[in-house]
Amino acid sequence: MSAYGKVVILGTGIMGRALTERLLGQGVDVTVWNRTASRAEPLAELGATVAATPAEAVAGADTVLLTLFDAAAVVEVLTEAADAAPGAVWVQMSTIGTDGTEEVASVAASHGLDLVEAMMLGTKGPAETGKLVLLTAGNADLLAKVEPLLALVSQKRVHAGPALGDGTRLKLVCNTWIGLLTAGTGQAFAMMRALGLDEKLFLEAISGGQSDSVYAHAKGALMLADDYQPANFQLRGLRKDLDLAADATGGDGTFGVLDAVRGLYAAAEDAGNGAEDIAAVFRVFEGDAYRGM
Repeated sequence: MSAYGKVVILGTGIMGRALTERLLGQGVDVTVWNRTASRAEPLAELGATVAATPAEAVAGADTVLLTLFDAAAVVEVLTEAADAAPGAVWVQMSTIGTDGTEEVASVAASHGLDLVEAMMLGTKGPAETGKLVLLTAGNADLLAKVEPLLALVSQKRVHAGPALGDGTRLKLVCNTWIGLLTAGTGQAFAMMRALGLDEKLFLEAISGGQSDSVYAHAKGALMLADDYQPANFQLRGLRKDLDLAADATGGDGTFGVLDAVRGLYAAAEDAGNGAEDIAAVFRVFEGDAYRGM
């Protein structure tokens, strides 16, 4: 047993798998479970223990990381596995919105679980290399207990507040900002082309100045690529996060830019780009004609 005890990851999608690989590479004993077992089984070859059920996975666990798709999945798994891991710290890392977080916190409290938040800011690459930023919230003593483990997968932890949900709220703001940056870069590229200019000039113009953005350069490079593969940060995932942000802020038109960007990502997903990187949102501005030029 490693110095971190038994660590369990429930949910081995893109981020859950990346966290598993990172922790295994750091010598941590990791047990995993996934609803679709075939997605978890390859991790056994890397050294993970693959469990058949959530309850089996968390038995004797010291720390349980929840990296599931939505609030319903988190609630179901908590309900099924809660009594199998007395004394474990449960770390909620799934983007499930404020209402979902309240529901999960209520379920955890009803089972007497020690639950904290550590929302992931970053994609697969940073998770694999320990470069995530984690937005934490909840009981300070519990967070201190899991701090050494969280430090293995992140370059820094930003404490959002003492209440469960504070991390989620900060994550929704950050993901909205990411959506704005990507959409803005896509619009800039479309405008450059409409005005008869090379898109690369836009990136050159902002480079090194006060308006420069590493993120704009990264997504701009993807927009200039010949093809788009299934991505670290899929467009449909960000669309879900933007909808959760609207739900959390009332969705009443108060944040008009958020509403506009939500519409843009919805159009991009409806056009069939949901599984691609969020950079594919730029296609909305000129449609398929852009890709073929």
